[in-house]
Amino acid sequence: MTKRVLLLLFCLVGLTSPTLQAQAFRFAQLTDLHLSPHNSKPEEDLIRSVEQLNATAGIDFVLVTGDITEEGDRTSLLRAKTILDRLHVPYHIVPGNHETKWSESGVTAFSHLFGSERFKFEHHGFLFLGFNSGPLMRMAYGHVVPQDINWLQQEMSRAPKGQPVILVTHYPMTQGDVDNWYEVTDAVRPFNIRLFIGGHYHRNRLCSYDGIPGVLTRSNLRDKDEVGGYALFQVTADSILVSEQRIGEPAKRWAGFSLIQTYYQPDGKATSYPDFSMNTRYPTVTEQWKVKTGVGIYSSPVVYQDQVFVGDDQGVISCYRLKDGHRKWHYQTGARIVGTPDAAEGVLVVGSADKMVYGLKVQTGEVLWKVQAEEAVLGAVTIDHGIAYIGASDHCFRAIDLHTGTIRWIYRGISGYIETKPLVTSDQVIFGAWDNTLYALNKADGTEQWRWTGGLTRMHFSPAAVWPVATDNHVFIADPQRALTAIDRHQGETLWRTFRSAVRESIGLSKDRKRLYAKTMNDSIVCYSTTSREPQQLWASFVGFGYEHAPSMLIEKEGIVFGSTKEGVIFALQSEDGQILWMHKLNNSLINTVVPLDKNNLLLTSTGGELVLLTTLKQTKKTIKR
Repeated sequence: MTKRVLLLLFCLVGLTSPTLQAQAFRFAQLTDLHLSPHNSKPEEDLIRSVEQLNATAGIDFVLVTGDITEEGDRTSLLRAKTILDRLHVPYHIVPGNHETKWSESGVTAFSHLFGSERFKFEHHGFLFLGFNSGPLMRMAYGHVVPQDINWLQQEMSRAPKGQPVILVTHYPMTQGDVDNWYEVTDAVRPFNIRLFIGGHYHRNRLCSYDGIPGVLTRSNLRDKDEVGGYALFQVTADSILVSEQRIGEPAKRWAGFSLIQTYYQPDGKATSYPDFSMNTRYPTVTEQWKVKTGVGIYSSPVVYQDQVFVGDDQGVISCYRLKDGHRKWHYQTGARIVGTPDAAEGVLVVGSADKMVYGLKVQTGEVLWKVQAEEAVLGAVTIDHGIAYIGASDHCFRAIDLHTGTIRWIYRGISGYIETKPLVTSDQVIFGAWDNTLYALNKADGTEQWRWTGGLTRMHFSPAAVWPVATDNHVFIADPQRALTAIDRHQGETLWRTFRSAVRESIGLSKDRKRLYAKTMNDSIVCYSTTSREPQQLWASFVGFGYEHAPSMLIEKEGIVFGSTKEGVIFALQSEDGQILWMHKLNNSLINTVVPLDKNNLLLTSTGGELVLLTTLKQTKKTIKR
């Protein structure tokens, strides 16, 4: 390739940017490193890149744009930091989806090691802002949480008017990659955004984010080539020039962006938005009240005595009044809350990534007790007969006295970390972990009864996000390998396993325990018999929600099956035959497992930060900002 600059093929609108007084400079970008304790090649590739960067004159700093590891584990993150710390210049880093989706620490290890999930710095007149583009702990599209969008606007508003800005993410801000891309582009376009820089796709790509120029660059991995590589950026008085640098070879320039002309209208809007037309087809479904918390939410709401409890991404557990969404109290834990809490007998129990399990008074939020774990507590809680059951990332599962916080028993035989809600039967506690294993423990003393792996060998196929369901004799799961599985509840043996419906991590059980519901990865809900010795499909309903892989469970209430999707859709089906009763689109982001109060009223939370009471009865809509 010649040294001729390949200008990005955007339609220039002829507006000039403020005069730049910036001094020319160069920086590098490393992305998609994928370090793993099971593969030495990614580490070798990173070491070679760091060595070559240190031998290259004129590099001012390095951007590291996510997927630092393969499995989000602390060991690989620490190893990556050890190597990156050898750089002779500063580096600035954001997480990728492999750090945010699979993380034993609830993504807290990233901040502990690198300082934050965001970064901000100025260099020769440019403002650089890097931020997390998700998804966090739940399989879904990428997502930028409300608090990060607010942070972006605040930081750019404080900057000198017209200062050129470069935004750094892992995901591209496009439909099909980030669910709320339009919220991000609408929020930042009033400012002088010169470029988005990202990775994720492991190859060089030019992008347009609603007119704002973006660039994705190659992975640091060698992949099928003999050597790995990275990107080099040259900022001149009028351009940003992009080159690919393979290890041991001359850099090859492949793209360029003007700093003189702008590519978008600062007062414009996104070129496309999600389609909410389904709401006109079901006008009886309304939002009785909605709370906009301004913070991402990854756990489901819990209802107890006309109160609603919700944990959020900033580690706050809040109590809301059920009738109108008014917040009564809140308690700040030390890190984000991922797992769904539970409440009973006047006590609310919640785990936090700060390595604590909390018992709080439901009326006031006063702390009754705390239980210290060795690592983050990401698991959801199940309370049964005065005992709270919860798993953590310290390879332990605990049974805790609800009123005193006394640990009744601890099971320590787990290899992976736990994020699921445990199933508690009359005599067993059953849960999955990110180690390919489903565990069944004796409810009375925590002794192991059986383990099931189903021949799974990849951590990413673990039955760890699904909430298991059971009849008297069978346990049912849907795992990331897209299999619906029936397991003998007493022996732990596989009874049947089917890939027919391509289900993933979402499951539900009828009240009479004769029907099993599952969400497929393409448009449909399926219903299977729980009593058949072979997989017997009873019905399949085409709901039309598109490609779907979010782990939100299906809940039956009063003969209706309720469910939700990664793109903000909630739906209700007749349990007997799968007939669609209604659908409603709240936003375009992940809706966590919904909580039906009865056949007409349903509570839900969203990664977009909403707590909503939906109703099919005529009500006056109310919106509250926390």
